[in-house]
Amino acid sequence: MEDELFEYVDTQKGLNALCDSLEAQREIALDSEADNLYHYETKLCLLQMRFEDRTYLLDMLVDVDYSRFWEILKRLHLIMHGSDFDLRLFREFFDFRATRIFDSMLASQLLGIKRFGLAALLEKYFNVKLPKDSQKSDWSQRPLTDKMLRYAANDVRYLHQLRDLLMEQVRELGRELWLHQRCEYQIETALSGFPDGDEHRWRIARSDKLDPRGKVALFELWHWREELAESLDRPPFKVLGNDYMIKLAESVSEGNWQFVFESLPMGIQRRKRQGLVDALKRGMTRDVDSLPAKPARSDSRKPLNQLELDRQEKIKKHRNVVADELGIDPTLIATRSHVASLARDSEAKDGLLGWQKELLEPILQTVDSEFD
Repeated sequence: MEDELFEYVDTQKGLNALCDSLEAQREIALDSEADNLYHYETKLCLLQMRFEDRTYLLDMLVDVDYSRFWEILKRLHLIMHGSDFDLRLFREFFDFRATRIFDSMLASQLLGIKRFGLAALLEKYFNVKLPKDSQKSDWSQRPLTDKMLRYAANDVRYLHQLRDLLMEQVRELGRELWLHQRCEYQIETALSGFPDGDEHRWRIARSDKLDPRGKVALFELWHWREELAESLDRPPFKVLGNDYMIKLAESVSEGNWQFVFESLPMGIQRRKRQGLVDALKRGMTRDVDSLPAKPARSDSRKPLNQLELDRQEKIKKHRNVVADELGIDPTLIATRSHVASLARDSEAKDGLLGWQKELLEPILQTVDSEFD
């Protein structure tokens, strides 16, 4: 694949000139690169955009005033792929709210395309293979390598053409409104940014299966890891993986943590030995009743009764039949949690879009009449 030519923008003068050009645009292709794989705090490092057959790479780490740029961006139609993370990132750090987007991932899902990653779509429609070796690069490093810059530029190179191809198919199937509603919903949900930290963040996957002593140990391990990750400026998962923490917490419950600790990879033992041992010892001695109480289950999270289970099965079966007829993934019509909520109350349609409600309405009317 021939590399995409681009203009690298890292000065106020260059940004001002770019903004002058953006003022005349109605839509642009947009992507971003962040550094969440290498640092404790996520930062936006690079923005890629394309319009009028030209590609621009914006260095977001330089000391440049981007306020005018973000204001202009608010009124543009944005062509993106997998926009959820990007939009949340823009909201979190720049208070940005998109006005209109086209997301090629959302469009491809509505077309029933199984492999809807950008690389897969470009190979399918353009016979182009994007190199993957820069996917997990450290985008906070400066200077960026030529290979990384070329990779970033190629991410937006085909988005306009891809949009045109996908929209043609969406229109043929009469699913324009579906896509519009999904894109609008993506914009709205991104306004919440990233989840705020709270006192229950340590309750990671499988923590509910631990006994009280194991939960205390996990609590201590999680907070030790968090403090160390922040001091090292590294993502917590690169300090100690969740699977290791669960394994160690279980070993505290079983009284053999020293043996399990010694079986950890030597790199973990050497670099973090004392702090990790101290956390494990605190887990052995801390009062099990001292942990923050787990929030009470809401009605929506309580187990379904038999009547509700029957309703759930009928709704799920209807959803799956309709999805098969449409050639799309059933969860696009309703996720498992949506189905469970509707089984409890057929009026519990929060989070469902208009087209999803229409597809589910026949079965909701049926189960209501059966169980009245």
